[in-house]
Order: sequence, then structure tokens, then C-alpha cells
Amino acid sequence: QVQLVESGGRTVAPGGSLRLSCADSGGLLSNYPMAWFRQAPGKEREFVGARGWSNHSPNYAEFVQGRFTISRDSANNTVFLQMNSMKPEDTAVYYCAVRTRSGLYSNNRDYSYDYWGKGTQVIVSS
Repeated sequence: QVQLVESGGRTVAPGGSLRLSCADSGGLLSNYPMAWFRQAPGKEREFVGARGWSNHSPNYAEFVQGRFTISRDSANNTVFLQMNSMKPEDTAVYYCAVRTRSGLYSNNRDYSYDYWGKGTQVIVSS
């Protein structure tokens, strides 16, 4: 059974940093494309960044503006989202997702992904 588990969410002050983790016991994160999304209260879920299964560089939403970085620890089937220079508008529940279907897809659309974690809450506040 596929299980993605996000962790690392907490309250952080504006300008601070946080690293989220997404762990997978089935090895999907090491072999399939994945993405991070987020959903703020009262808003739709939005794309944060995505990483393909190969070593191609990740791509990010415009609002990231160089502040976030996705990295992968293949040996431990874990993907990270490093967030720096955080802003109050980064407050949201953050989700990781994996795509296992083949074929062309838009990596910034949530319907492109097949498995999701339950999310981890991030609050940016002083």
C-alpha cells in the first residue's frame, strides 16, 4: 500500500526557514515524478514545485522566487522541501504527491498525480 507521509510543519517567524519531508515506504519517490502543493485556508490547492524521476532540475511556481528548494534522498525514499525567507502568505497545509501513470502531463496540476500524503501544517507568523 502506497503511503506518503509529510512532516516538519510548524510555526515559524517571517524570514525564517523550514524543511519539510515527504517519506514513502514503497520507493515511489525514488522512481517517479513528484510534486509539492499547498493549500491555504479558504483557497484552492496550488502548485509549489515538482521534481521528475531523473536528475533534471526541479521547477517551481512563480511565487517561490528562489526561496524554496526540492531535493531527494533516494537511499531513504524521502524528498525534502527547503523553504527560506518565509512569508506569512506561505501559511498553508503542504502536501507531497507522486505520479505513477505514464504519458505526457502537466506537472503543476494536481490531477496529474496519483498518490497524496495527508499534509503538514505550516504557519508563518510572528
